Amino acid sequence: MGGVLRAEPVWVETFTGLRLERFVKLVKAVRERGGNGPGGGRPWCPWLPDRVLLLAVHYRTNLAMRQLARLFGVSPATVCRVIQWLRPLLALEPDARPVADTDRLWIVDGTLIPVRDRKVGASSRNYRFSANVQVIIDADSRLVIAAARPAPGNTADAHVWRESDLPAMAAGTTVIADGASLGAGLIVPHRKRAGRPLLHGQEKDDAEHRRVRARVEHAFARMKNWKILRDCRQRGDGLHHAVQAVAAMHNRVMAR
Repeated sequence: MGGVLRAEPVWVETFTGLRLERFVKLVKAVRERGGNGPGGGRPWCPWLPDRVLLLAVHYRTNLAMRQLARLFGVSPATVCRVIQWLRPLLALEPDARPVADTDRLWIVDGTLIPVRDRKVGASSRNYRFSANVQVIIDADSRLVIAAARPAPGNTADAHVWRESDLPAMAAGTTVIADGASLGAGLIVPHRKRAGRPLLHGQEKDDAEHRRVRARVEHAFARMKNWKILRDCRQRGDGLHHAVQAVAAMHNRVMAR
């Protein structure tokens, strides 16, 4: 694969969704986080760019380990070792907050991700065994700010929000959400009540709220181009690491 990287950069974008220059920056970030290996013991077989490429391809295509082993010319055990070691190193970087909190607008929403691990997910309204993952994006840049740890898919969005570390991160920032987060201290649409239609101004507010909040739905659609978020077979913290890594790669794609 090293020869392919040097000769055909288009394959990097095809298999990872990242342009070559942004993939190179991703490799650099992984190297700075200690991705060259723990030191000592059995040496790594593939070199670092190939290992990062392997993990990015795994997240993008959701291929099984035996399929990745054939693609990269290594053993399934090596593929497993690379994924287990590198997946925490692709995590989303904390937001730097370049402007004042009061000048920012964030959007939060949850999405259901099908999982195989019964300890992570639950039978959900999408008729599958899923986990609920809440994500905050910046309304202006469309970049992912943070993602909460997965919760069982039958958990209400408001409860997931309160039990996560997202409220502390968003303190002092304007955050909007949908009606499922009623009572969580977020800006939600006006609620219709029986026999009491919304006022004209409230309808206009709700229309603008829907227009802005749609951006987080678009972000979820882009993130699910990495097929690991359509059917995650990893267990334990595998889904959490996958969401963090996909969010980081999504931001690199969206960065100007």
